[in-house]
Amino acid sequence: MINKQSLWFLTLFSLILVLTVYYITMPNEMLLTNNGKYSETKKEESKKENNEDETKTTIEESDILSAMRVNLEEERNNLVKDLKVQLTDGKTTSEEKNNAYEQIKLLEEAKGKEEQLEKKIKNKFKLDSFIRVDQSQVTVVIVSKEHNKSLANNIMRAIQEEYQEKMFITVKFEK
Repeated sequence: MINKQSLWFLTLFSLILVLTVYYITMPNEMLLTNNGKYSETKKEESKKENNEDETKTTIEESDILSAMRVNLEEERNNLVKDLKVQLTDGKTTSEEKNNAYEQIKLLEEAKGKEEQLEKKIKNKFKLDSFIRVDQSQVTVVIVSKEHNKSLANNIMRAIQEEYQEKMFITVKFEK
């Protein structure tokens, strides 16, 4: 049985150990200044260094487009997961399995078509876009400061060229 004196010793020893590890892993700048704040000279020096080593970075896509792609990808992954469960289930009929396989195939074809159309818009109009194809409906989101009808019409025509059947195409502009 542990007596009170050894319990206190272990408690204090573990506290000292934790504080030592924390102190060792703390950044040096926090130890040199008051209350963990950078001094004005350190801030100015770091700004000068940042200006000297400044590199230009460009954002290729809008955050809106990235969020839309992620949401679509998650939605499709969940649907494909459910369809694969249906394919591997022994209780489903062969007709249901065939329908599930066809749906997976259509989803993959739509994904490929979307990527192809996005590349076409990027090459032809020099615009970033998000495209979603659902059967006969195509939704296009364009990142552009200018919102004009002729550009939207040209984009719709360029997309319709890729399809033999009539498609319902909507174009939405985002800043």
